[in-house]
Amino acid sequence: MEVKDFDYELPERLIAQEPASRRDESRLMVVNKVGGIKEHARFFQLGDFLKSGDRLVLNDSRVIPARLHGRKKNSGVEIEVLLLNELQPDRWEVLVKPGRRVKQETEIVFTNQKDDPEQNPEQESKGEITACCLDYTDFGGRILEFNPSGRLREKLEALGEMPLPPYITEYSGDPERYQTVYARREGSAAAPTAGLHFTEELLEELKESGIDISYITLHVGLGTFRPVRTDEVEEHEMHAEYFEVSRETAREICRTRESGGRIIAVGTTVTRTLEGAASSILEGQDRQGWTDIFIYPGHDFQVIDGLLTNFHLPKSTLLMLVSALACRENIMQAYQEAIQREYRFYSFGDAMLII
Repeated sequence: MEVKDFDYELPERLIAQEPASRRDESRLMVVNKVGGIKEHARFFQLGDFLKSGDRLVLNDSRVIPARLHGRKKNSGVEIEVLLLNELQPDRWEVLVKPGRRVKQETEIVFTNQKDDPEQNPEQESKGEITACCLDYTDFGGRILEFNPSGRLREKLEALGEMPLPPYITEYSGDPERYQTVYARREGSAAAPTAGLHFTEELLEELKESGIDISYITLHVGLGTFRPVRTDEVEEHEMHAEYFEVSRETAREICRTRESGGRIIAVGTTVTRTLEGAASSILEGQDRQGWTDIFIYPGHDFQVIDGLLTNFHLPKSTLLMLVSALACRENIMQAYQEAIQREYRFYSFGDAMLII
């Protein structure tokens, strides 16, 4: 299967640079897994397309201020660091820019972003946090160890900034709009964006109408947004991301399936978590660990029946996952109609429900 089969042309004006004025005012395209486009609506009408006994599964991971700006110790060269995965206390898997400047044993100094090093040079040399490069990763990143021990987490709000995707260049609003209203477990380098459309009021309305809700955790890292650089889909290797599924959630999913309800994954991260841990979930058991599952057309879905998602980048693993559930031809046709109707794309964009 060729990666180019998942390509499409998107006018730049359709890349959403800011969220909708109200979360649930986003547009919603409803797509039938077999028959293609079914209806166009608004997100607050989501309940009209679900039925009592269905279960939404949401990712409760919270985005951390994962983008850090530092300087190489001694030389002062500026280094940008994106935190991906915390491998163990004080030791992180990261992306660095410029990478050629960060070799093993390189030390980086991070200072409070509110401090002006030109006005207070002693503050810059002292630093609030330092990191030492321990090793390279197989995807071109680095392993950094932060010092002093235990300080990075408590200093992140001062040291870091929200890691908005590079295609969002004009947003300067509330950083909380890049968090879901139910985000509670810190650890993601990017938001599980399908959940950005929910308000607390809409979640309550759905519960009152008989729609059940469960939560999993997957900390979004490189596996979710790493570009595909191979010509053949099957040759791409996913990067592992940490997840947790509680026993309570697993049993809730089993009960829903036994009673004839549908499991609707809210986002590709939930889909990858549920399908990657399917053997445990279908036995009502908890599961945690690292998943590198790559879902593309031909995948045999074991847990989910439907998917709520945003509109994804061309030739991305996310678009391939969506195409696995609803057939590539259906999805590519839906994307063309979305472009014609000027839906808003990507992280702050509109939504698609596949059922």
